[in-house]
Amino acid sequence: MTGVGGTGIITVGALLAVAAHLEHKFSSVLDFMGFAQKGGAVLSFVRFAEQREHLNQVRIDTQQADAFLACDLVVGASNDALQTVRHGRTRILANIHETPIPESLRNPDADLHVEALLEKMRHAAGAEWVETFDAQELAEQFLGDTIVSNILAMGYAWQRGLIPLGLRAMIRAIELNEVAVDMNKMAFNLGRLAAADPQALNALRGAAAPAGRAGTTVDELIAHREAHLHAYQDAAYARRYRALVDRLRGAEQALSGAQDKLPLTEKVAFNFAKLMAYKDEYEVARLYTDGAFRKQLAAQFEGDYTLEFQMAPPLFSYVGRNGEAPRKIKCGPWMMSFLRVLARSRRLRGTCLDVFGKTAERRMERSLIDRYESRMMELLPQITRSNIAVAIEIAAIPERIRGFGYVKTISLGQAQEREMELLHRFDPIRYPKPPAGKTASAESGNRVRSISRPREEADARG
Repeated sequence: MTGVGGTGIITVGALLAVAAHLEHKFSSVLDFMGFAQKGGAVLSFVRFAEQREHLNQVRIDTQQADAFLACDLVVGASNDALQTVRHGRTRILANIHETPIPESLRNPDADLHVEALLEKMRHAAGAEWVETFDAQELAEQFLGDTIVSNILAMGYAWQRGLIPLGLRAMIRAIELNEVAVDMNKMAFNLGRLAAADPQALNALRGAAAPAGRAGTTVDELIAHREAHLHAYQDAAYARRYRALVDRLRGAEQALSGAQDKLPLTEKVAFNFAKLMAYKDEYEVARLYTDGAFRKQLAAQFEGDYTLEFQMAPPLFSYVGRNGEAPRKIKCGPWMMSFLRVLARSRRLRGTCLDVFGKTAERRMERSLIDRYESRMMELLPQITRSNIAVAIEIAAIPERIRGFGYVKTISLGQAQEREMELLHRFDPIRYPKPPAGKTASAESGNRVRSISRPREEADARG
């Protein structure tokens, strides 16, 4: 059996080896390092035998794999992995979730070409020998954490008959690992259910899906975001969000006549909430102290443990000499008490008493909220059937603003450049064509360099 992909709480090869031992079978595991996008054991050759003598080597020869579990499509479609596949013999189970690759750092919208990768697998094994599913989506939707996606994939593979070991041995191997036992057992059984009874899984999906995800209605999305903003700040903050969304919704309904399918309203509802709920010090404190974090720890760890926080608040950290990420400060368990106080102080956000809100990054985040609100209100009376598609693209501009600190500054410059292009398409007379030459992204890059090299500039001035 060949397994590929990043590691979870338990590595696939280690768990299978323990399960085989429990059934008095012999096994060998060979892990290759260095193919992963995130590090860890990513290409594992696992072999089983009734007698030790039959395990004459640990590596699986060319075209000798019986089963192929691809937890990561990029690694699974590599030559190193596919050379073990024989056409018409090897059964492939492929996780189609798009795992970020190095290109994603330069281009967040990079396309992994999932269909092309799957076609390589189908060509190697035969189309009828390849089966697909999305382990990360299932794990996040039902369990709230993608770290167990590989265990879920293994449960799926076991139910499909790709793993020649008994259920009791598999479950006992998870228990013997003594790490997040309940969560891993649920992930394994969730994979089994996904493979054995997709209809039962779909019946549970509606109750498990968080509001605001793909497949939910516009009303559910708006209600979820409004409730989140109420917890994030207060009722007045949530009302500000609802006021803009309702204005856009009324205009779009009058224009299209539709009541449910409102793509412009949906984009505004999602992106305005995204801008309003920027993750600052108060929000980090709230997320740590609202109870969910403690429940997650209790589900994953047992016994005595000590919390240690790595914090990088803008007031107390700085960017390194060569533009590396801000230095982090190590804090002990006492930080939890401070976070509780900070979470209760979130209504100071944006006021004159907000000590964190005086940094350039926080001022920029608040200005983005005002700018987006003003832009949508400005476009509202101009929207027609002929330009609403462009208006939807303009409403989606915040989706291009990613990351924190100097990374966010760079993406903001690129987003602003794209916004100028779209505004010109929306109304060429009112919004002039962006000037060629120095772009917003270039100006953003200059600002980042001036922020990330304060010492060199000081030395030059001195």
